[in-house]
Amino acid sequence: MLASERGVGMNIAIITGASSGMGREFARQLIGSLERTDEIWLLARRRNALEELAEELTAQGAHERHGRSIKVRTIVIDITDESKLSRFAEVLMIRNPAISVLINCAGMGIYGSFEKLSRDEVADTVRLNVFALTQMTKFCLPYMRKGSKIIQMSSGAAFLPQPDFAVYAASKAYVCSFGRALRKELKKKGIYVTVVCPGPVKTSFLHHAYGRYGEMGALKKITMVKPEKVVQKALRDCKKRKAISLYGIPMKLLYLMTRGIID
Repeated sequence: MLASERGVGMNIAIITGASSGMGREFARQLIGSLERTDEIWLLARRRNALEELAEELTAQGAHERHGRSIKVRTIVIDITDESKLSRFAEVLMIRNPAISVLINCAGMGIYGSFEKLSRDEVADTVRLNVFALTQMTKFCLPYMRKGSKIIQMSSGAAFLPQPDFAVYAASKAYVCSFGRALRKELKKKGIYVTVVCPGPVKTSFLHHAYGRYGEMGALKKITMVKPEKVVQKALRDCKKRKAISLYGIPMKLLYLMTRGIID
């Protein structure tokens, strides 16, 4: 049963992976544009980083919009842990909110040949990028109503297989496919899904991804973009109810060249 079919509590926005990188930037930009939202929930594993972000948003006064205050709530959680994710689902059941926006930003990737990656590294990547994102979407969907939006953070890596980034690229291809299919299913309910597919973005993600097995190639270095620009474009595309958000000419060209493969 969707939130529109029963009484609901507060209106909330949820961002996973909010402690750094794209999740943090989404929080910074989103909170200043929310109109019918009482709280924004920031989810991540690192307590200190979440609390610092919450303080920053409050200090900036970005939570003041349209004469009302938006509360920032931090939730320290490892969404790859099924028991903790189930407890989060229980919180949703008790609070019974109306979720206006869900932004799934939590993700990881490790550069290196599949043969060299450890079993834990492979499992962790799939567990976070695929399982946790899917489960979070599943748990949040019953609390969404007409006009709600979902942003799934994919990657330009989703468009083609990438040797030495095989598991990451495959997981992002899943996110892209899942998001586009879900968009079709939910359109009749007035719930819209936008899949964000950036190229290399200047965040700590790339440092962690390449830090152990290799160095980023020259092409990725020269096509790297700022997270602020990617998020700005993503939120604009989400508002326009676009299926896919692409920032920059290189990603648009890559998408056009591979559409026959992924469509």
